[in-house]
Order: sequence, then structure tokens, then C-alpha cells
Amino acid sequence: MPRTAETASFKFNHTMIRVKDPQASLKFYTEVLGMDLVAKNEFETFTLYFLAFDNGTPTTAENRFSREGILELTHNHGTESDPSFQGYASGNADPGRGFGHIAITVDDVEAACARFEQLGVRFQKRLTDGKMKHIAFILDPDGGADKPCLRLRYWIEILPNTFKP
Repeated sequence: MPRTAETASFKFNHTMIRVKDPQASLKFYTEVLGMDLVAKNEFETFTLYFLAFDNGTPTTAENRFSREGILELTHNHGTESDPSFQGYASGNADPGRGFGHIAITVDDVEAACARFEQLGVRFQKRLTDGKMKHIAFILDPDGGADKPCLRLRYWIEILPNTFKP
């Protein structure tokens, strides 16, 4: 269905995921995936971190809501130090099945996966796994290295920017 005059200005601006450890997540998204922290909003009980690939055009307070492709990390204060906090459902296992993953496209999937391997990033699916040899899934570090329960970690799909379904 073609876009109409009523929907011509609609854009997919951002998606939000909750994180227990904002420092580990920020390091992962900025240093491993190369995203830029474009905004941070602190409130009494939570902090919002907005990340994006700026690609030469800086995201500012004035243009943040007019662009596409922003990831919002929400940290509810206290979860990082609460020993009884079990983490958030990733959406990929019960209970809480629903949300699946975010996706990042790259020029060279093999090179990106080799880099992730060198950096010690955990994989949900390597290029050599399964029938779809052109995609991989890496795991967000949220939940901490001491928490081996991978079902609580968000999945990030890595696929070629030339992908043809």
C-alpha cells in the first residue's frame, strides 16, 4: 500500500530496551558496534541513553526526533546493585517471549564477526551455524558476565547491507 498524505511524514524513530548495567551496555554499543551516544536524559528514578550511527551528521536535541534509527537504553536506577533482580526478558525465551532482536547491517559480515570474536563478544548464532550462513546473532552484555543465562540477553542480528531475501 503506498504511503498517503496522512502518513508521508511518519518515520520509525527509535526502539527502547531496558538494561540492568548501563555502563556495560554503553561500552558494548559504542565500542563494539560503533554507535554514538547522542543524548542522555537523567531523571530521579531512571536514565535514558540514546544511541545512533551519526555517519557525519550529528544528532542534536533539535533533530533527534526527526531522524530514524535510534536505540534507547532505559536504566531503572537500583537494578544494577539489587542481588534479587533477575534481569529483563529478552523476548526470545519463556517467560516473556515477544520482542526478538535489533539488526545492524555491515559491509562485510565475516570481518565484523571476526572482530566480535576478537573482542570476546558472545554469539547466539555464528555464520557457520544453521542454514542461514549470511547472518549472525551476537548478544548484548546486559546481565553481566557472571550471569550465564543467555536467554535474558538481547540479540543483535548482523547481516550484510547488500542482503537480498
